[in-house]
Amino acid sequence: MENQNHSNDNTPKVTGIGGIFFFLDNPKETKDWYAKNLGLEINDWGSASFESRNLDNPEQIESTQWCPFKKGDEYFSPSKKDFMVNYRVQNIEGLLEKLKQNGVTVLDDIETYDYGKFVHIMDTEGNKIELWEPN
Repeated sequence: MENQNHSNDNTPKVTGIGGIFFFLDNPKETKDWYAKNLGLEINDWGSASFESRNLDNPEQIESTQWCPFKKGDEYFSPSKKDFMVNYRVQNIEGLLEKLKQNGVTVLDDIETYDYGKFVHIMDTEGNKIELWEPN
């Protein structure tokens, strides 16, 4: 039987959804509506954070961000779409090399923050994708 524990796996790949970002005409009003009617708690960054545990490492808490942006925000550029998905990844450096070898459009260099590493790419449909490797 195959070992189901993948905690030592460092294959460059997506491991989950890190966030869903989308345009709205009135983000403040909509955030207030979601808070009032659906109980979303909006944090200091203007998003809601959904926490879960990693199946292979239950002590590790993971989060998925839900965040509306004001329509036209440049953060989604050069995409013309009304949404952007953030994928949680492992081995972001290895994944970036693989993407470059496959001819994927890479929009920037990996940037490192205290909460992880980020890089942005474009898919074949013109969707900007944010890749995030949490610390």
